[in-house]
Amino acid sequence: MKVPGHIFREYDIRGVVKSDLTPDNVRVLGRALGTAFRRAGATRVGVARDVRLSGERIRDDLVAGLLSTGCDVVDYGMAPTGVFYHAQATGPEQAGVVITGSHNPPEFNGFKLVLGGASFFGEQIQGLVSLIEAGDFEAGEGTLSQREILDPYVEDVRGRASIAREVRFAYDSGNGAAALVAARVFKELGQQPVALFDEPDGTFPNHHPDPTIPEFIEDLRRLVLDEGLEFGVAYDGDGDRIGVIDARGEVLWGDRLLILFARDLLQRQPGAMVIHDVKCSQTLTDAVNDAGGEAVIWKTGHSLIKQKMKQTGATLAGEMSGHIFLGENWYGFDDAVFATVRLLEIVARDGRALHEMLADIPALQATPEIRVDCPDDVKFDVVERVREHFRPIAPVVEIDGARVGFEHGWGLVRASNTQPALVVRVEADTEEHLAEYRATIESAIATARATVEGA
Repeated sequence: MKVPGHIFREYDIRGVVKSDLTPDNVRVLGRALGTAFRRAGATRVGVARDVRLSGERIRDDLVAGLLSTGCDVVDYGMAPTGVFYHAQATGPEQAGVVITGSHNPPEFNGFKLVLGGASFFGEQIQGLVSLIEAGDFEAGEGTLSQREILDPYVEDVRGRASIAREVRFAYDSGNGAAALVAARVFKELGQQPVALFDEPDGTFPNHHPDPTIPEFIEDLRRLVLDEGLEFGVAYDGDGDRIGVIDARGEVLWGDRLLILFARDLLQRQPGAMVIHDVKCSQTLTDAVNDAGGEAVIWKTGHSLIKQKMKQTGATLAGEMSGHIFLGENWYGFDDAVFATVRLLEIVARDGRALHEMLADIPALQATPEIRVDCPDDVKFDVVERVREHFRPIAPVVEIDGARVGFEHGWGLVRASNTQPALVVRVEADTEEHLAEYRATIESAIATARATVEGA
């Protein structure tokens, strides 16, 4: 059987339900995953799913494939991705799959994978393709059981968190998986937030659950302003990314949010390493270093960031996209609900508003994340040509794409690992420099594409 190759991405597996994740294809994926897990010594596999309507059917087909390889499957039921990670970090299962389409439209779904407490990604995912092409599957008869994972998560959070006062805030679950647990966590910690769209609904009837898109957090922004709240938080579809609105209605993107977490951590761990992805602002790097920490720039992608944390022993990391990884007195995975708990601790302890805590951080000009359509088969070649163009004339960080240094800012071009697109971001000290650097980057991309596609 031929499973579509484009669904096998760098960090996960993702596709359109009707055409890519058909019952037969998902069963074959289950067989390949079960085979890979068993050959790595993992025979007990936990399976969770987000709130998407296709999740139950996909769960059934995936489990059938896993069982046929001799894996024993533990059904976790519906849960946010962070709760799934918690179950994997604390429970007896040796591997796991969470069925989630993350922030993709409702017609999508997919799989995030864990093996031995670490992300299963990159070459491991490509190895599944080889198994499928060869029809090389283990055979056996596994067992199916259930385990409730929401209660242990809530209890663990309660035992590790202490919020000094009641904070006036709101949260927007976007009808996604965070709605399964957020209210319980906040109540246990003595909080009474205003909840928006906190009923799980896989049709996402109110807005698409992506906290990085301003129009999708407009309801939350208005609520914060109308009610005079201290801040608001928004979650993506599977609850592993966070967006924050401050008391003035301004968005705190992932890099500015990470400054708050970093400064808090460095009070207790002077010299601590803080990892951030290539899309984050220079102001984050400077703030971490100025506070006595060590800022480390790394590749974009939740799996890659978590791997780097394990390699370095870092206890804090974050991405521009709102993945926040907390390892101090926690497990180092990305979990937006727990990130909210830590933010509540900081706000309650500090006494200042979020914008006051960040008042000393320069307000640089920056583009949002710009996605430029570019076919999968040429996007990496285009990025390499951009690197070649800038190397003789500017400093270029090549950890993930090309982050080009200019006199008053920088520009990034990288190939998306989840879409047929290039990702562009530009930052500068003034609007004029921003426009100049953006034009320079876009011109280099156009030249590179013409060269690659004309070859």
